[in-house]
Amino acid sequence: MRSSILKSLKPDIIVEMLDMAVAFENWNKVMERADMLYQCVQCIHEERQEHRTKGLPLPYIHTEHPLIYYHGFSLQMRGVAHQKMGQVDQARACIEQYTELGWMEELDEADMQVVQEFRHRAQVNRYALEIEDGQVQLLEEFVNFLLEHPEEWLTGLKVITEAAVRYRWKIDRVLHMFGDQIQGDGREMDSSNNDDMYHYCYQRALYEQWMGRPQEAVEFILQAIRLAYKLEMDRYFIRCTALLESLREEATGEQIVRYRMMLEEMK
Repeated sequence: MRSSILKSLKPDIIVEMLDMAVAFENWNKVMERADMLYQCVQCIHEERQEHRTKGLPLPYIHTEHPLIYYHGFSLQMRGVAHQKMGQVDQARACIEQYTELGWMEELDEADMQVVQEFRHRAQVNRYALEIEDGQVQLLEEFVNFLLEHPEEWLTGLKVITEAAVRYRWKIDRVLHMFGDQIQGDGREMDSSNNDDMYHYCYQRALYEQWMGRPQEAVEFILQAIRLAYKLEMDRYFIRCTALLESLREEATGEQIVRYRMMLEEMK
């Protein structure tokens, strides 16, 4: 992309475009937008370096975050896109790139905080990638990591549950370890993690169905339906109702009544 076009773009606008592509699970578009953000940041960085070399004032560009954040975020989103498209080696390479962002010159305290943030993200995402790839030998290590970093439990448990469904792992012991967090957040519908909670509840319903506990599956799918409605994601909602209908005959009468009342409230 021409530098003149890149200079006209604002990193935060590209981030919004990236978020939209992720929401629609359009991974080719995510890759395209991530590359656009990376090139935009490189263009800004090179322009600043040129001004610094010449002793000129640095050009001002308003951004919500330090410039290095957008560099790390572009690599992270590129890695996510590779991961979702089954390109595990490419995803690993992206994670390695944003593990260490300290190579950029003239980093201040705010920049170094971003470097630390992405180093932590890389650790979480490296575990997630390997678990999604079926590396069950890392499961206990990942669980211990989540216990040490409770702010990551929902993201981690979503990954573990999805892998359990895919690879037929029995993870009741793991789920029990996070029982208090699950029950607490399951009642909270104002969380900024609603998307993660939706995916967790949906995958947990599939897990409970596979384990032969249909009524527990219905409880989680009812939570997922409410979250899908809150997120205004029609395809999530359709996916949930299809799963619940497949479990209808094994649901209790009380669960069906709650389901009908929920649908009435959503009209």
